Amino acid sequence: MSRLRHAFAALLLPLAACASTAGPRTHPWGDARQLVVVTTADWNASSGTLHAFERDEAGRWRETTAGLTVNVGRNGSGWGLGLQDARDQDEGPVKREGDGRAPAGVFAIGMAFGYAPRLSTGLAYKAMQANDWCIDVPDSPLYNRIVDRSLAKAPGLDQASEPMRRDLQAKPDDLYKVGFVIEHNARAVPQGGSCIFAHVQRAPGASTAGCTSMPEDALRSLLAWLRDDAHPVFVLLPQGEYARLQAAWQLPALADMPFTNNR
Repeated sequence: MSRLRHAFAALLLPLAACASTAGPRTHPWGDARQLVVVTTADWNASSGTLHAFERDEAGRWRETTAGLTVNVGRNGSGWGLGLQDARDQDEGPVKREGDGRAPAGVFAIGMAFGYAPRLSTGLAYKAMQANDWCIDVPDSPLYNRIVDRSLAKAPGLDQASEPMRRDLQAKPDDLYKVGFVIEHNARAVPQGGSCIFAHVQRAPGASTAGCTSMPEDALRSLLAWLRDDAHPVFVLLPQGEYARLQAAWQLPALADMPFTNNR
């Protein structure tokens, strides 16, 4: 029996060695040094709480913006097409074009935009003009892209319903006065959802068609803080999903969610 035990132990050693050399899981957002997190009560909630974090030299997340109330899709949220592995996605609705849900997951933060010629931000900035539209027509070859309709001629452009200069429309508003692109459905999968932004809220508590909105002063502060060289990402999840995925996705703990792990 003694020899048998020794032989069994010898077999276990290589397995233990392999287990001990396995490194931490890596993600496409592993180089992000800025993180904007929105959590909602559940999949159907139309509002949420925003926190912003910056990674310090030791690799720890430090909170820079805490507990800002924001608005999301009128019908809540659903799994979007982002940087996350689809295998991590648990049961829950899936974001589709026109469903009134904000995309859930992890997304790169794209360019900033607005009505003024310049904006205080570390993101690439585009001043929108009267002919700039985001194409929300799934059959268009320019689906989910912001284009100059005076230059780009393609099927579906005349059906698009997302003017980027909303202040110049028949019923003007300042929703897109300042904002940034949330890179949902970057590959433009038809019907996957389009034109997802962080933008100015219509009013406190007013839900969106799928974007994330907030007060203008808070959004301007966020834009002034964000910078391209920090590879910023945007995370939106219901609280239960955030708690489930926080450790695996190497996300920071949230003060208003004490059941998440400190990192």
